[in-house]
Amino acid sequence: MPLVRRLPKRGFNNARFATRYIPVNVEALNRFEDGTVVDEAVLRQVGLANGRADGIKILGDGELTRKLTVRANAFSASARAKIEARGGTCEVVAKKVDVPAQPAAPAA
Repeated sequence: MPLVRRLPKRGFNNARFATRYIPVNVEALNRFEDGTVVDEAVLRQVGLANGRADGIKILGDGELTRKLTVRANAFSASARAKIEARGGTCEVVAKKVDVPAQPAAPAA
C-alpha cells in the first residue's frame, strides 16, 4: 500500500464550525391557522423541528395555502417566494451567539 494512504490525514476540517439548520418544508406549515406567527418555539412544540442545531431553515418543497408570518434563521428563495405570494411575511431571526461572561473588574 502506498505511503500516502498509510499516513494519518491532518489539516483543517470545517465540520466543527459549520452552521447546521433543521429543515422544515413549506407544505408542513399548512397545519397552522391563517395569521399565525410561526417561530422556532411553535415548530418545536408541534414536532416539526426536533434535535439540536444552530437554527431553522424553511425550504420551498410543497405548496402553501395559508397566510402566515414565519420567523426563522434562513429561508430558501422558493420558500420566501411562496410565503410572500400568499400574503405572508418572512422574518429572518439572528442566530444566538454565546458570549462568555466577563470577569469582574478588580477593586482598586
